[in-house]
Amino acid sequence: MSFAGAAPSAAVTHITSRDNPLIKELRKLSQDSTAYRKQGRIWLEGDHLCRAALARGLKPALALFSESFWPLAHTEWAQAAIKTIVIADSLLPEISGLESPARMGFVLDLPETPGLQPGAASVILDRVQDAGNVGSILRSAAAFGFTQIIALKGTAALWSPKVLRAGMGAHFALQLVEGVDPEALGALAVPVVVTSSHQGEFLHQQKLPMPCAWAMGHEGQGVSEGLMAKAAFKVRIDQPGGEESLNVAAAAAICLYASSLSAVRTP
Repeated sequence: MSFAGAAPSAAVTHITSRDNPLIKELRKLSQDSTAYRKQGRIWLEGDHLCRAALARGLKPALALFSESFWPLAHTEWAQAAIKTIVIADSLLPEISGLESPARMGFVLDLPETPGLQPGAASVILDRVQDAGNVGSILRSAAAFGFTQIIALKGTAALWSPKVLRAGMGAHFALQLVEGVDPEALGALAVPVVVTSSHQGEFLHQQKLPMPCAWAMGHEGQGVSEGLMAKAAFKVRIDQPGGEESLNVAAAAAICLYASSLSAVRTP
């Protein structure tokens, strides 16, 4: 797929009109959480995400810079992408989901959805709907050696701008499988581990399997009954301070870290 209004060669193209077709398409990518599925592209806003993509060897289809930033960016970023676009500073709010728009961004082709890997250390997202929570869980998964994210239907769109920002580059270290039916989890060859605020043994007292698939549930309803029934282990996190429950992203970080310690201890 090619973006309308994009440069046909390596030459820099300048855009000053908000009605330019490329600006309209980027506006959708930045503001519509599922537009990436229709366009087959993702929008990375800001130098941190852009650097994370390059560090993983990805080649952007398009690099975009503000007019005021381009003189400073030219030396470092001129060859980063297949095509380079420079836009008027006044257009930045048109293509940004941030209160203070970033001065640069990349457009990447949406990776093909991989097949489910039965033996991979995984995190199952069961209708986790908050984009910040999803992105934070992806960061924890990448940090603690979990390589596959299995997003069941009803989970926030994994490549949406908000999840990308919250993930801080973790997307590029993971295999992301979206829109999965719960029945497909039967293909997993690793045990499913579920955390609950009121079921199971205390996490810190358990010898955890690794690799495994941790299931993290909906912010209000938790893990579904069907997924709970598939669990080989049920654990809960001891909370001596007396709170009723933890935020799902905080619980995921604790559980995935505990699993990573178990893997280190296992010969």
